[in-house]
Amino acid sequence: MTRVAAIDCGTNSIRLLVADADPATGELVDLDRRMTIVRLGQGVDRTGRLAPEALERTFAACREYAAVIKEHGAEHLRFVATSASRDAENRDDFVRGVLDILGVEPEVITGDQEAEFSFTGATKELTGRQDLQRPYLVVDIGGGSTEFVVGDDHVRASRSVDVGCVRMTERHLVHDGQVTDPPAPRQIEAVRADVEAALDLAERTVPLREARTLVGLAGSVTTVAAIALGLPAYDSAAIHHSRVPLARVREITEHLLASTHAERAAIPVMHPGRVDVIAAGALVLLAVMERTGAEEVVVSEHDILDGIAWSVA
Repeated sequence: MTRVAAIDCGTNSIRLLVADADPATGELVDLDRRMTIVRLGQGVDRTGRLAPEALERTFAACREYAAVIKEHGAEHLRFVATSASRDAENRDDFVRGVLDILGVEPEVITGDQEAEFSFTGATKELTGRQDLQRPYLVVDIGGGSTEFVVGDDHVRASRSVDVGCVRMTERHLVHDGQVTDPPAPRQIEAVRADVEAALDLAERTVPLREARTLVGLAGSVTTVAAIALGLPAYDSAAIHHSRVPLARVREITEHLLASTHAERAAIPVMHPGRVDVIAAGALVLLAVMERTGAEEVVVSEHDILDGIAWSVA
């Protein structure tokens, strides 16, 4: 067993996994898995730069994670950064800060690399499942981008597109600096138009409709699943590998789009950092399911973070 640490820093959240990995058996045993909403991508779509307060929130989380990694004695650490830090003019400030705190440089990976990690993390446990047909379509709905990967045992095709819950919220659901509460029909249509255009782009290289099982990853999908299950509190074990039908995803999405901030915040499973962006994230999921003809989404709590950990092991 090798003790490894993996950090995934996205547009909306930063996450840590410390685990014991056994490459011979394919077993990954969690020792610590945590997530912090830092909104690193705050304003990036508009300004092209990482905001100072967003950087400080991210660095604060890095300091917390450094202590956890030291406590567990992880032998190897890999830090992967995704959409927001790819896009920013001042990403060198981000790189220097992470290096000072954790002793490793963040790898600002491409969308294709991101997709590979997501696929490995999401599907490694599904091998041998008789109730799930292949090929899989793994969809990772992040804050700034969404990754599409089709594969069986290995990736056949992948594509990253620039639609995510934060980017769509900031681009279309904000008026005078505030998230519209609830959004107007024309704002919802603008999000939908961007998502449909992104799906057109993805379909040029990824055979989305050939997949037989849709596997959904990341906070927007897991939150929709938690709502569908009627959980009194967020429960990763209950959410992992749950299956949510298309009709239920549509119902939840319509409800979220019609809700006020206070109503969304009152949902028991809602993380405070997702209250303003969950409606856009759910709409991305719904559009994907309608485009691909998926009757349900299989929800995975294991994703890019697990794929990063395997790459270290």
